[in-house]
Amino acid sequence: MSTYRLMMGLALGSSLLFACNNQEEKTEATDEFKVVADEFADIQVLRYRIPGFDSLTLQQKELLYYLSEAAAAGRDIIWDQNYKYNLLVRKTLEGIVAHYEGERSGAQWVAFMEYTKRVWFSNGIHHHYSMRKLQPGFDAAYFATLVNGSAKAEFPRMAGSIDNNEQLLAFLQPILFDPNVAAKRVNQDAGVDLITSSANNFYEGVTQAEVEAFYAKQKVKDDPTPIWYGLNSKVVKENGKLVEKTWKSGGMYGTAIDKIVYWLQKAITVAENDKQKTALELLVKYYQSGDLRDWDAYNIAWVADTESMIDVVNGFIEVYGDPLGMKASYESVVSVRDMVATRRIKAIGDEAQWFEDNSPILPEHKKKEVKGISAKVITVVQESGDAAPATPIGINLPNADWIRKDFGSKSVSLGNIVYAYNEVASKGSAIEEFAWDQAQIDRSRKFGALAGDLHTDLHEVIGHASGQLNPGIGTPKETLKQYASTLEEARADLVALYFILDPKLVELGVMPSLEVGKAEYDGYIRNGLMLQLRRLEEGDNLEESHMRNRQLNAGWAYEKGLANKVIEKKVRDGKTYFVINDYEALRELFGQLLREIQRIKSEGDFAAGAALVENYGVKVDQALLKEVKARYAKIGSKPYSGFIQPKLVPVYEGEKLVDVKVEYPDNFTEQMLEFGKKNAHLPVVN
Repeated sequence: MSTYRLMMGLALGSSLLFACNNQEEKTEATDEFKVVADEFADIQVLRYRIPGFDSLTLQQKELLYYLSEAAAAGRDIIWDQNYKYNLLVRKTLEGIVAHYEGERSGAQWVAFMEYTKRVWFSNGIHHHYSMRKLQPGFDAAYFATLVNGSAKAEFPRMAGSIDNNEQLLAFLQPILFDPNVAAKRVNQDAGVDLITSSANNFYEGVTQAEVEAFYAKQKVKDDPTPIWYGLNSKVVKENGKLVEKTWKSGGMYGTAIDKIVYWLQKAITVAENDKQKTALELLVKYYQSGDLRDWDAYNIAWVADTESMIDVVNGFIEVYGDPLGMKASYESVVSVRDMVATRRIKAIGDEAQWFEDNSPILPEHKKKEVKGISAKVITVVQESGDAAPATPIGINLPNADWIRKDFGSKSVSLGNIVYAYNEVASKGSAIEEFAWDQAQIDRSRKFGALAGDLHTDLHEVIGHASGQLNPGIGTPKETLKQYASTLEEARADLVALYFILDPKLVELGVMPSLEVGKAEYDGYIRNGLMLQLRRLEEGDNLEESHMRNRQLNAGWAYEKGLANKVIEKKVRDGKTYFVINDYEALRELFGQLLREIQRIKSEGDFAAGAALVENYGVKVDQALLKEVKARYAKIGSKPYSGFIQPKLVPVYEGEKLVDVKVEYPDNFTEQMLEFGKKNAHLPVVN
């Protein structure tokens, strides 16, 4: 198990699937606010509002401003983590965009700008979802023209290796134009060395076997409170031995971390209460020490703070970027609680023990006492690092199983982000193209929004908090390795799918009827078996953990229900559709798979987990992929979305802060250039 986060952009198979807020939760929406700011390649860049910001107190606004500055201060870190030479590439591209004096038109300039925007969006030269290296649509000769035609640019240098533009071009040529150099940021293929075949910057000069042996020696047997070994460090080989370069003040990434600490210390002075102040102080202590026990102490204190209106996720959090699920990427999400929207998600969280007791998993894998689940809907104020420009819509933290078991967890839905997605998605026509009949379309139109909300709530609040490991079993990242993230997300999805067709939700008053659950089943099967394929190129298989998990769940259920035609594949006018004939039978199949995946996690059964993922979650029907892409091409919909960040502007009278205002930038290129200049806290190579 490597993470507890549901990434957005999952589907939009129903145009509202996984990405909608209840209509009564709309606030401050105006026709004048333009949600879509830019489109390029397979991406659309959106904008989101911060409803209610003006009604906050000055102290709250000040706190949000400091936390937002802390979030942005770590932006360089994610770039370097994703690939060792990303900052070198980014600063070169930014120098050209800002200072090129030649003709800014023609096919190659358009291709250059598209490539640059894709790099900005992905925080590096690899696609943010497929992990494959982005291929420029311009050639090396034109790139040289751009560099040499940007006389005022201060291009990056590396003492002894890059002292002039000619050397810079020679260094970057294979990085940008050779498809075999750094081909995949994260490689999860079976039968290969996952470390040496991945281009991320978490390891250097070491093999998978060496890394696994290195951390195996550190593990304390039967430790009931194990630290997350390797979470905040890079592993390199020095004098024939493996050593860790810890990310902390005075260590690797120290100059950026010191900036984060500076803003966190200012935030401490305006904390809302003592619990929040304590948590922030412990976060600063962790950044200064790099000690993972300090990280655990911070997480325990952070979980305990359930009263604050303002909250922040800041640190090395998710481990999708490491094929071994050890190293965490920097991210930050700054938010304020949405009190009205929180009522729905809280109603589910309050019944966590009922859901655990009534889960189809084996009795020995159930928690006898589910502790401390805090569930809320938040209004995002700022995102950075691995959370931007592409963002989650739900977060459940902390990731350590023992902290979740002993102290609880926080689960949040990102309400204004979800609403912005929905504003765009509701204008699409994918549902008409891929739904089998008018009944499916009508059900999706009526209930798809609520179904998406409830799936996210159940996934985050109940799914990730459910189940327990057998005594003496190592953490999922140790036992299930590269399959841990996929299996954990599959497990959480299955919890949501199993209970979204349960009358309990009607009883709780969070949905009007089981038709909501049926709408979710329709959309999930469409997406898992078909719609998400639009994100792939012909010949590709699935690489990303969330995509693998959805195909695994949908594909396994489809296969196991073939005899009884629980899900039926139909073809009409040359187009493929998947139709659910028996919703209750499908629910039972989801329950069976949930039971098995929980067993795999609880027992650390690597072989069974690997077999599930490889047999159901990886290989793609190429004919179906081609069909889906062709049908989507006619619609004109982009498969990926992300966001321009709002800008918090402090207002001073003399040296006194008297207010903080919100601005909503609408130019993606301008914001990327501004961020690149303002938050450039690391050298080009680390």
